[in-house]
Amino acid sequence: MTEPERNHLSGKALEAYDRMLERVQSRLHVFQETSMQTLEEEVQKAVEFEYELEEMTREEADLLGAYLKRDLEHLMHFVEETGEGLKEWLQLDISLLEQTLTDRLLSVADQTLVDTLALKQKLENEEVGQYIAGEVATAGMFRCLNCSHMLCLTKTSHLEPCEACDSHYFERVTSRWPNRADKD
Repeated sequence: MTEPERNHLSGKALEAYDRMLERVQSRLHVFQETSMQTLEEEVQKAVEFEYELEEMTREEADLLGAYLKRDLEHLMHFVEETGEGLKEWLQLDISLLEQTLTDRLLSVADQTLVDTLALKQKLENEEVGQYIAGEVATAGMFRCLNCSHMLCLTKTSHLEPCEACDSHYFERVTSRWPNRADKD
């Protein structure tokens, strides 16, 4: 799918994504255990429901379904890895504010070298779960893969190109919120 095609979701895409998320979430509460197959089936049912509302094309509904599946798979992986829940997954770690210092340091570095290293890292990084500007994503923190600038989504939104370097590639940043005992 080319870059322009990603940006042609109807104006109702964000609301549809939220409805799909809510529908999948309410359906998954019925099951005692959630498997990847169950998740995929429920996402597909939500896609079909949205398509039947005739507010979007088949391609748009399928694309939103892919975005939703990606976000939910990331959540399931986070829960499995940490034992934490949705609340922790969506927390915005205060330590991310330290990124400002990194941005300032990178601003005085040789930009050609920084760009070359960033490109090399992108080419070596085969991680699934990368986000591209124009895609729909739910609330959370996203790091630009080019310059590490942080983008905070407070609600389901379209990802915009990085405001620092105009890159289109991001990764979701999930970090544990410090426990109160850790602060003392």
